[in-house]
Amino acid sequence: MKILVTGGAGFIASHIVDLLVDLGHYVAILDNFSTGKNENVNARAKVYKMDILDDRTADIFLEFEPDIVIHHAAQIDIQSSIKDPAFDATTNIVGTVKLLENCKKTGVKKIIYASSAAVYGDPRYLPVDEYHPVRPLSYYGISKHTPEHYIEVFSTQNDIDYTILRYANVYGTRQDPKGEGGVVSIFIDKIMDKAQPIIFGDGEQTRDFIYVKDVARANIAALDKGSKGIYNISCNTQTSVNELLNMISEASNVKVVPGYREVRSGDILHSFLDNTSAMKDLNWEPRYSLRDGLQETCDYYLTHSINNN
Repeated sequence: MKILVTGGAGFIASHIVDLLVDLGHYVAILDNFSTGKNENVNARAKVYKMDILDDRTADIFLEFEPDIVIHHAAQIDIQSSIKDPAFDATTNIVGTVKLLENCKKTGVKKIIYASSAAVYGDPRYLPVDEYHPVRPLSYYGISKHTPEHYIEVFSTQNDIDYTILRYANVYGTRQDPKGEGGVVSIFIDKIMDKAQPIIFGDGEQTRDFIYVKDVARANIAALDKGSKGIYNISCNTQTSVNELLNMISEASNVKVVPGYREVRSGDILHSFLDNTSAMKDLNWEPRYSLRDGLQETCDYYLTHSINNN
C-alpha cells in the first residue's frame, strides 16, 4: 500500500516508517523538520519537506496518491500550548482539517490519528478506559481531542475509515530531551551529562509508560483493524516517578540522587490507561516491559553520546 506518514522524521513516527518499509509498503514522509531530524529518516521512504498547513500539501497528495494517512505531525509541547494557544490550535486542529480535506479529494481510504492521554485530564477512576469523560486540563489536550471529532464527522460524510490511538507516556530511542522530551529522555540526558535529575513533588505520582516500538506496532495493527474505533495504547501499568528513575539508574549503571522541587500546578497525581480494547480489536499488546524498554533506550543514548563526542 501507499502510506503517507505526517511527522515521519519525528520520534514516534520515524519508528512507524521503519516498520512500514520493512513490511514492503511504499512510504512517504510529510514533515516540516521543525522537530523532526534527518537522521531519523528511512532512506527507502520518499520525503516531502513541508508543513501540513501549507496549501501545497494538496499537490503532494495528488502526486503520491496515498491509500492510508498516518497522522503524527503536531505541536506536542504542553508548555508551548500555554504560551501560544493559537499556534497550538492552528497546527493541531486546522492542520488536521487540511489533511482531511486532502484525503477527501484524493480518495484516501483510511486515516490513523495519533491522539493522547492528555484528552482525559484528571482521572475520575483508574485505569482510564476509552469511555472515561474527556476533560483536558491543557490547551494541548484540547487541540489533540478536537481533531477526533473532525475525523469522525469526515468519516461519516466522506466514507473515509479511521482509527484513533490515544497514547500513554511514550518513551524510547530517538526522543529528544531538548525538544519534545518526556521524563525518561530528560532523566537519561541528565545522567549522561552527570547532572542531577529533578523530580517535581515527592516522586510518588504515577504514569503509564509505553515503549515507542510497541506504539509503532499498534499503528501497523491499525492498518486493517480497529475500523472507526478509539483505542488506548498503553501498558496498563502504574509506575511512580521514583521507581522510574531507579530503573533508569540500574539500566545506565549510574547511581542517581535526584533533587526534589515543589509540585507543579496542574500536574496529575496518578494516571494509567486500560488497553483491553486495543488488545481485543487490534490484536495488539505491548511486548516490552518497562525495564527492557529502558535498557534498550539507555544503551541507545549511551552509544549516541559516544558517537557524537
